[in-house]
Amino acid sequence: MDRVSKIRKVLLLTLFLNLLVSGVKIFYGYFINSVAIISDGFHSLFDGVSNFLGLLGIYLSSHPPDERHPYGHRKYETFFTTFVGFLMFLSCVEIFKKAYESVKSSHIVDVNEASFAIMICSIIVNYFVAKYESSKGKELGSEYLIADSQHTKSDVYISIGVIASLVLIELGISYADVITGIVVGIFVARAGIMIIKEAADSLTDKTKIDKQSIKAVVNQIEGVRDCHDVRTRGTINHVFVDLHISVDSTLSIQEAHEISHEVESLIKRKFPEVVDVLTHIEPHN
Repeated sequence: MDRVSKIRKVLLLTLFLNLLVSGVKIFYGYFINSVAIISDGFHSLFDGVSNFLGLLGIYLSSHPPDERHPYGHRKYETFFTTFVGFLMFLSCVEIFKKAYESVKSSHIVDVNEASFAIMICSIIVNYFVAKYESSKGKELGSEYLIADSQHTKSDVYISIGVIASLVLIELGISYADVITGIVVGIFVARAGIMIIKEAADSLTDKTKIDKQSIKAVVNQIEGVRDCHDVRTRGTINHVFVDLHISVDSTLSIQEAHEISHEVESLIKRKFPEVVDVLTHIEPHN
């Protein structure tokens, strides 16, 4: 099974689990009139939306390089993460709207044993999804899976907060539910901002590997007098490197080319995420 198929399998499993959990929480939240549970349900729902967009992004990014896209299509995976961030802001609107309506009206939450059971099951499922996505993201070098696992991990903390609000409601603090719903909305907004920021870093070619680390590797090679103007860009496991090396001006073109080839080979061995190295050769005076 190739990399794309493995990532697709992970996303399909997490999509199913996220939709199941969100459906139960949203339905039950409306049933007992709990802003906190409804808000957490919408948060989980957008985890599912994230998985769906991930499937589309992975499909587009899997296309090989072509005439118009010589560097490949991998940034489609990153591009689609920005949609997840914006969709999460839409979920905030629903959460804050429900909280506002609850403050205006008589807000009574019917807390029972089922409320706690649903939230505890939700925490278990979200914890499994976050660990699974994170593990597979690192194994497969998927920027999308790693980012999505961090988002899902926040669901665990939010669900714990919801349980705390249910306990406070049982103790007679009725507005704990509304306050928790608002806090959940803030967490959703924060997660959306972080997702957009991480995607923007890749789309704007933020440095992927510390240039000093690359210089240290290149300067080990016999014949290299100096290494400078190192640049890196790309995605988490699909990095392009540009650099300049100085060699003895008395070397032949063939000898300089051999050094350049050794530079490329060593960088790829030391940094497995690198897929291409462009070396500019300069005479050392």
